Amino acid sequence: MDLDPKTDLKLTRTLKAPRALIWECWTSPDHIPHFFVPRPHKVTGCEIDLRVGGRFNTTFDVDGNVMDNTGVYLEIVPQQKLVFTDAYSEGWKPAPDPFMTAILLLEDAGDGATSYTAIARHRSSEARRSHEDMGFHDGWGTVADQLEAYAQGLSR
Repeated sequence: MDLDPKTDLKLTRTLKAPRALIWECWTSPDHIPHFFVPRPHKVTGCEIDLRVGGRFNTTFDVDGNVMDNTGVYLEIVPQQKLVFTDAYSEGWKPAPDPFMTAILLLEDAGDGATSYTAIARHRSSEARRSHEDMGFHDGWGTVADQLEAYAQGLSR
């Protein structure tokens, strides 16, 4: 995948959990609340319609503030690639102030582990810089750690 360092951010980790389980966690509204935002923040709602153009909506509680996020899936390759954006909501309704497109790439890493890559694409270098300054690497890294621990608990 061709990344633009001016507008894209990337995090790659090896998660000690099988790819099928990581995929299931990312595509089920029952699993999302267990890892999707860094603790102590919480996911209080999640709606998933897993199809291109289908909704991926989440609600967060961040320090007592409710944050609603609406988005759609752009590309789905089962157990390999998941692409979603907040540039549109369901029905291809343009968002007034889109932030990013997320690309998740999953590959087998041997011994039941998964190579996990999260890419955040932004519309401008300013938006990328803002996301990086907000703590992209720490935040998405924490999410990856929480995902790994949660998935390991499921596979026991």
